[in-house]
Amino acid sequence: MRHKDSDGVAGGAGQPPADLNLLRTFLAVYRSGSFTAGAGLLGLSQPTVTTQIRALERQTGRELFERLPRGVAPTTVAHDLAARVAGPLDALAAATGHEAAPHERTAPVHLAGPAELLCTRALPALAPLAAEGVRLRVSPGLTEPLLDELRAGRHDLVIATFRPRGRALTAVPLTDEEFVLVAAPGWAERVKERLALEGPAALHRVPLVTYAEDLPIARRYWRHVFGARLSCPAAVTVPDLRGVLAAVVAGAGFSVLPRYLCQAELASGALVPLHEPEDPPINTGYLVQRPGRPDNPDVTRVRDVLIEAGRAW
Repeated sequence: MRHKDSDGVAGGAGQPPADLNLLRTFLAVYRSGSFTAGAGLLGLSQPTVTTQIRALERQTGRELFERLPRGVAPTTVAHDLAARVAGPLDALAAATGHEAAPHERTAPVHLAGPAELLCTRALPALAPLAAEGVRLRVSPGLTEPLLDELRAGRHDLVIATFRPRGRALTAVPLTDEEFVLVAAPGWAERVKERLALEGPAALHRVPLVTYAEDLPIARRYWRHVFGARLSCPAAVTVPDLRGVLAAVVAGAGFSVLPRYLCQAELASGALVPLHEPEDPPINTGYLVQRPGRPDNPDVTRVRDVLIEAGRAW
């Protein structure tokens, strides 16, 4: 006679153990972050996956996923179940030949994050993998919606500008961005000395160039460095920091930019730092993915390359 263990995976008297197909479906949903994405991995319809997960929840007597507006979040029971069944199911798939053959093309790795960091740092670091045959699908965007899409299974990895909350995603520190207050030499000659004497009020007559109307980077710089609230509005907004950089180099005004993005311009003299505080504001970027072993081995390769490259960024 079989007895139900503590999490209900094995059946009690008269109740069979959980069907392997149900466990495979569970693992696909767990790893992909949504019923829809799990269905795509398995070649099933979304209603079939939903039915199978409900059947497994009835068998175990436990809720496995919290249904969210976009995707699902594993419960603590699901985390425990995934930790125990992932290894055996992966080994079974390998033994029965269900893993992709070496000559077959693996699925693309879907990577998302800030456009500037993707284009100037991530893609150059990943170029050798692309040359080796790893396929990449890269999507720029803001962190909050990208994390929602990651939970829903639309991405494999997201470079985030903050650590995500909750247990549905795992995050590792990737890189630290130092922010610098900059302007072209013409503006710097006019305001740098006054800035040292008068403080940030000296910049009120200089056009501010930023990537959003709410001035998130500049406001943070003002709070951290000057201990004051930024009160001047944006003169130019460009929803790409590379555009902000180009405008400031051309003399449109001043801005606050990540040092990595304007390092060459600072070295050449095309930009001048207006203020060099002992404690500049720094933001940590994170590499985020869903918990569990990814079905696509190239996701792990991309993740490892980015983490290694991030140590030098």
